[in-house]
Amino acid sequence: RCTKRKTVHREALNRPNPTSSFKTHETMVPQSGTTPQRPQASRSNRLRFIKLLVLIVLCLQNSIFTVLRRYSQGVLKEQYSKYEVLLVGEIIKMIFSAYVISTQLSSSPTSDSDIKNSNHQLSFTSHLIKLCTSAQKMFILSIIYGIMNILSYVALRNVSAGIFTICAQLKILTTATFSTLMLNRKYSWTKWRALLTLIIGVLLFSEPVWNKAGILQSSDDDGNVILGTLAVLTEVTLSGFASIYFEKVVKTDPEGQNLNIWERNFQLALGSFPVYLGFILVGNGGKLFNGWSKVTFVLALLGAAGGLLVALSIKYGDAILKTLATTGAIVLSSILDHVWLQGPLTASMALAGCVVVTAIFDYSFDATPLSLVLPPPPVLVPSPSYASLRGADSEIELDDEEINVGTDGKDVEA
Repeated sequence: RCTKRKTVHREALNRPNPTSSFKTHETMVPQSGTTPQRPQASRSNRLRFIKLLVLIVLCLQNSIFTVLRRYSQGVLKEQYSKYEVLLVGEIIKMIFSAYVISTQLSSSPTSDSDIKNSNHQLSFTSHLIKLCTSAQKMFILSIIYGIMNILSYVALRNVSAGIFTICAQLKILTTATFSTLMLNRKYSWTKWRALLTLIIGVLLFSEPVWNKAGILQSSDDDGNVILGTLAVLTEVTLSGFASIYFEKVVKTDPEGQNLNIWERNFQLALGSFPVYLGFILVGNGGKLFNGWSKVTFVLALLGAAGGLLVALSIKYGDAILKTLATTGAIVLSSILDHVWLQGPLTASMALAGCVVVTAIFDYSFDATPLSLVLPPPPVLVPSPSYASLRGADSEIELDDEEINVGTDGKDVEA
């Protein structure tokens, strides 16, 4: 009896406790499964919040810039060159980008303060020289912007503001098309329908501009409507190409992976400086800053801020989202113009504004699965059988549990 009791007691001690193992498993699995995912989820939420914040601020900047420019030229009757405003904006953007670059370089730890200051000056100067000598791709983008300004001038000399407004809305489609061609992006049919709806909504919203008696005629008696239409269509195409080109250089350029968004902004402002200076010298005959006021300087500051926000929106989003923000600014600026400057705002414009906002939300919150957007994976063709590779003397016998391949009297079991 003692031996039997000892045996039963020993078996009870060695037997595992299902309750304790279940509790251990229950407490361990969630900790090991959720802890590595928390940093990744928080990082994605942070990037999504930054993208949304940049787009909202960009929309507000475009709206305030448009209303303030109308107040400056429509109410105050200020006469100044828009290229001077753009030039001062590029100078402000260049100075601000250089300041941020200097701050980033000065954050490197050094023991001695004198050595740190001297090294910082040398490294900052050499870094700016390196940025200037490696800015060829940004210079190309600046030349494209200069050509777009020339085409805009030619178009407005030959067609009316109505035709120009209608054709300018095609920038949305050209940007999406170049995005699929240059960046290999795939968009769902929901997003394509949202973009088309956005174009229709903007056209309906701007109906008071182009739906007037004779507004679709040429703006000049000697103007060529065909030449003007070709000019505005070429400008629209270059606008879509320039947006995707800048996004590709910022995100996928192998030579510029070490350059941040501030260094790219410095290069772009440096390339735009001679372009706008040339327009000023040709158009104003060398006269600078005629008709400037405090409002004009604020416009230059807002223009510089807009350039920085566009670069940030492309970095954290894409060119399509930037286009959505600028399109939404058309509706917001018209509302602000109606409240502050008694601009037109009819019932049809209000309904068209709702269509624009709905299209933006349809594009931004599209929940189409990637399996319906991306093409199906290629079908794998099975390789030739072992028997066809070995020759006719090979014999394959299939069974439920094993495969016996007989070759030259030798059996291979798999």
